[in-house]
Amino acid sequence: MWGGRFSQKPAEVMQAINVSIGVDRRLWAQDLAGSEAHCTMLAARGILRREDAEAILGGLQTIRGEIAAGTFPFRDQYEDIHMNVEARLAELIGEPAGRLHTARSRNDQVATDFRLWVRDACDAAAAGLEALQRALLVQAAAHADALMPGFTHLQPAQPVTLGHHLMAYVEMFGRDAGRFRDARARMNECPLGAAALAGSPFPIDRHMTAAALGFDRPMANSLDAVSDRDFALEALSAAAIAAGHLSRLGEEMVIWMTPQFGFVSLPDALTTGSSIMPQKRNPDAAELVRAKTGRITGALVALLTVMKGLPLAYSKDMQEDKPPVFEAFDALGLAVSAMTAMVAALQPNRARLAAAAGAGFSTATDLADWLVRELDLPFRRAHHVTGAAVKRAEALGVGLEQLPLHEMQAIEPRITEAVYKVLSPEASCASRTGFGGTAPEAVRARIEEWKSRLA
Repeated sequence: MWGGRFSQKPAEVMQAINVSIGVDRRLWAQDLAGSEAHCTMLAARGILRREDAEAILGGLQTIRGEIAAGTFPFRDQYEDIHMNVEARLAELIGEPAGRLHTARSRNDQVATDFRLWVRDACDAAAAGLEALQRALLVQAAAHADALMPGFTHLQPAQPVTLGHHLMAYVEMFGRDAGRFRDARARMNECPLGAAALAGSPFPIDRHMTAAALGFDRPMANSLDAVSDRDFALEALSAAAIAAGHLSRLGEEMVIWMTPQFGFVSLPDALTTGSSIMPQKRNPDAAELVRAKTGRITGALVALLTVMKGLPLAYSKDMQEDKPPVFEAFDALGLAVSAMTAMVAALQPNRARLAAAAGAGFSTATDLADWLVRELDLPFRRAHHVTGAAVKRAEALGVGLEQLPLHEMQAIEPRITEAVYKVLSPEASCASRTGFGGTAPEAVRARIEEWKSRLA
């Protein structure tokens, strides 16, 4: 490619460190689309003869068919996807192939290809997350009134419903999908035409190529167009946050499936066994979803590190932008698909969940609220009274709802029989009817809102 300036071929080690076709071959569809748009624009502007443009477009179409059929000769000697395509084009159509690179550099070419790929990846990630939300909505609707313990510090806190718990993840994944859509909107500007770094002296039409590739507009600064990868960093940031949410849900599935909890089960098809312990049913898919977070977060850190301190415009360091992005989105796509399958197949043990809902004096806050509401105690005084009642119930080995009235009145004489109406987990959940609350009616209303939004 640069034989006119160099008299020696690259050393073996130079070839080994410089070649990227093993990674960037994944950009073949984007590279062909960018070349077709560029060629069509050159012909429209009279920069390229019509017959040459037709030959180039025909050759690119042949290459597309070869790659789809698995017969395209990917070769390390041509370094990357761009030169592999150009070399094959020359073999197919001869001299006109050399005219395709007019008014274009590999710098704006790869920046365009990579944006197109990341844009598609953001679309796929958002669609995958929405499929996961739909699976969660089905389970949440089926179990909107299923009592379970809510936790803080993994200690029983207050009763909630399983539907409400699952809807928390619907909200999280909704924000995750929104981050991918936001990132896509910001990256939807076209670098093509920036050339190496300073733009092109040819009378090109950058708006034409941008429109042909589905971009909103061309990028406004040629240096910026070829030198930044913030679009990839933003997409990786969204991926890392989404992976964190997936990991939290995966962790809960792992905990809930232990015999000590026994809250849920998964079918054989989504669990594994043990090579030595025949009784085991392991939630390996949930554990692996949890582990994928490390790889995705690592990809973000890797690219942040590559990009820090690079002077404008392009540096070869930026060839290392694609491996972490490809790896992260592969991992994210698989994790989302696995989690969607697990959520759809989840089998809650409603009896076990309900029994645990009242454990650990989980309605203590309801007692404190009743004291404030009915006896006009200051909340701090009500908190103290409730704490004493919990201590007494614990000493007697009973729940708050089983603590005799005379024991409560020994702590606060004004407590009446009416207090028992708020001390069951069912009453606790049912009382929280405000927007965002865990009452079944509030949960069902939010489910319907999300169904409409996703429709």
